[in-house]
Parts: sequence; C-alpha cells; structure tokens
Amino acid sequence: MFDILMYLFENLVNNQADIMVDQDELTDELIRAGFHHDEIFKALAWLEKLCELQTTDTKPYLTHQLQAPNVRIYSDIEQTKLDIECRGFLVFLEHINVLCSSTREMVIDRVMEIDSDEFCLVDLKWVVLMVLFNVPGKEIAYEQMEDLIFDMPEGLLH
Repeated sequence: MFDILMYLFENLVNNQADIMVDQDELTDELIRAGFHHDEIFKALAWLEKLCELQTTDTKPYLTHQLQAPNVRIYSDIEQTKLDIECRGFLVFLEHINVLCSSTREMVIDRVMEIDSDEFCLVDLKWVVLMVLFNVPGKEIAYEQMEDLIFDMPEGLLH
C-alpha cells in the first residue's frame, strides 16, 4: 500500500497533475502500473481518510503557527510502529514549527493505518510530506519538509 501512496504522490503531485482524478481512471492506471486491486483500495481509503481528517474537530488548531510543542505519550502499538528515531524526528519537526500538534496527530494517524511490518524514518518523512501537502495553509511547512528531505547534507553535522 505504501508503494502505491508513493507512486501517487510522485506521479500526480510532483508532476503538477490534476489532483481531482476520477477514482476509476486512477484505479485502472494503478493496475496498469502493476499494483494489486486490494492494495489500491487500501491506498485510496488511506488518502480519503487523510482528507477527512482536515474536516474533523482538529481543524481549528490547523491555523495556529508558533504554539509551544506539547508532550506526546505514545501507546505501545504506536511505539512499535514508530521507533525512537521516528518519534524523535516528530519532536524535531514540532520544535522547528514544521508540524503543530494537530498535524503531528494527523501524521501519526496516517502512519498507524499503513499496512506494513516495516516502517522507517524515510517512510515517515514521506508521510509527513503527504499530510502537509493536503493541509490548507501549510504550504510553508510543506516547503520546509521538502527541503529537509531533498537537501539533507551528507556526513556528520557539527
């Protein structure tokens, strides 16, 4: 399922394609690309849920900018999916104001719905990028996240 999400994000978003695509056409395109129908359904449901998160009770909090990060206690299941490196990265993103508490929760919600036994920091970065892309008013945070993904310096930082 995550491969489909990456395919969609890279091919539709980065190519400036029309985001409002007919679901049947999109399904056909994904089948032609070699993805299985059940995985396509899961990926499209994942994206639909992401859109729904924007209209839930978290929406009033999406507009705040520089509120101090709050402490997040992770459940055992969340800790299994998000290792210490991933959780630390989420804290880092909050401290540099790429994520706020509501977008962090959207990211965690979407991560927990990914049907994969293996999930790493690189995967988390892409989920964060997908969430920020889909949240109105988070264009600057999206650009910052893009910079973090694509402009990472090599070697040790001092």
